[in-house]
Amino acid sequence: MTQTVTVGEAVGRALAERGIAHVFGVVGSGNFMVTHGLVASGVRFTAARHEMGAACMADAHSRLTGRVAAVSVHQGCGLTNAMTGIGEAAKSHTPMLVVTGDSAVGQEEGNFVIDQDALVASVGAVARRIHSAATAVADAVAAYDIAVRDRTTVVLSLPVDLQAEECPASAAIDPPARVIPAAASEAGVAELARILAEAQRPVLLGGRGARHASAELRALAAQTGAVLVPSAGARGLFADEAWALDVMGGFATPGAQKLIQEADVLVAFGAALNPWTAHGGALTAQPVLVQVDDRADAFGKHRHVTVGILGDTASVASSVATRLAARGPARTGWRTPATAERIRRIRYWTENLPDERDHPGRVGPGALTAALDAMLPTERVVVPDGGNVNMYAGAFLRVPDDRGFVMPLSFQSIGLGLSNGIGAAIARPDRMTVVGTGDGSFLMGAVELDTAVREGLGMLVVVYNDDAYGAEVHLFADQPDKHAIVRFPETDIAAIARGYGCEGVTVRSLDDLGAVQEWLDGPRRRPLVVDAKVAGDPSPLMAGDLAH
Repeated sequence: MTQTVTVGEAVGRALAERGIAHVFGVVGSGNFMVTHGLVASGVRFTAARHEMGAACMADAHSRLTGRVAAVSVHQGCGLTNAMTGIGEAAKSHTPMLVVTGDSAVGQEEGNFVIDQDALVASVGAVARRIHSAATAVADAVAAYDIAVRDRTTVVLSLPVDLQAEECPASAAIDPPARVIPAAASEAGVAELARILAEAQRPVLLGGRGARHASAELRALAAQTGAVLVPSAGARGLFADEAWALDVMGGFATPGAQKLIQEADVLVAFGAALNPWTAHGGALTAQPVLVQVDDRADAFGKHRHVTVGILGDTASVASSVATRLAARGPARTGWRTPATAERIRRIRYWTENLPDERDHPGRVGPGALTAALDAMLPTERVVVPDGGNVNMYAGAFLRVPDDRGFVMPLSFQSIGLGLSNGIGAAIARPDRMTVVGTGDGSFLMGAVELDTAVREGLGMLVVVYNDDAYGAEVHLFADQPDKHAIVRFPETDIAAIARGYGCEGVTVRSLDDLGAVQEWLDGPRRRPLVVDAKVAGDPSPLMAGDLAH
């Protein structure tokens, strides 16, 4: 007897076959069958405690593995719960697929009825849906292919009545088209070669769109005597390169920012040159600013550029390096002994620690992070959260490569760090995941500690606890009489963590880090949450922004 397969199950099976790497979700009646279809076909499922957490986990997983992770949520309220995480993924161009139930076709009233397509479009994701039982599998596969091809977040709505229908036998789905990256035009290659041949102090910036182009950018930099630097989104791209700075933007050390400002040519490969990378324009005022990207709408989106070159970043860098090599030997450019020594001194915050005021019973966040950086394994994945404290993990903790850093700050939300860290830890079990978050950010998503414990993740969560929404305290520093609405009584975050089954320690001075070392030396079968009681001073990034 032939077993009937519902549309929901068939869609799950088809997506599994297409290549879904992992599915994160909160299961309700509207996504029960499609989730079962994914799991029955061999896709590993992680049950989150909140839909936003599931979306963040999938986002980090996709960023680190380069494969499409899925989010599975109920229709209506389940989808709205996930929207901040979906918005972050969409703004970060993460190829991610959200599978959600939807109200029955034609239903206009009901508790779950909302315009899901309009909601999805409002945060920059792509809305797709299944249209009938006959086309459901093809519709779902098309949604997956869009996520991969366009490097975008796609939300696939599955009306519950269609999901329940029997899925008719369908023809085999064609494999996805093999897309060959576009090379730059001859004119574009020639112009960039000319610019770099004339440059005395060139800097090559690698963004998230150049993560596949590390070797090509290094070769081009060697040929032209350029200094390399990644954007925050691609931090770690040149981690083992002697002629590279750690990061560009507000996370850069003062010395690194000064060196970038002295460049006569800045070429951005796959970087948006947004206000954070440009540090409000202070780091992109070079006489010549070139942008290389495979999206035409990237040029001039955030600031005027001298030249925009359309093409795959690796292909463009390789073509320009080949052209210049044919002309003669590599140029010295900025690669002098003096520059090498300068880079060594200014590269990392851990060697350029800011002065921190003494506060009894409170540990300096910079000194704490530098101490942790020295203690923790080099093979790590660092995940910062938003807020005043974001740069301590985001800039002070060194990373081994570009797969050792996840920055969920494109939506400029707080509260996404812990869930992104869980996704990262699942994606890279061979590395220790380190989350740096504030007390306000942590408590927004603390429920996902349950997920981390169930998964047995030996991750470290450092909570920089100043008992406040610190950014708002500093942004409105001239109005202290109004701060009561952003300050809180002291919270025992270590006790909260232990309540979820984590290890939890309180750190008020560097002398308290022995408990962290004990955990590091142990089996690390569950997370450690460090309740770091820090003073509420502005971070170097916040202080610099306030000064301007």
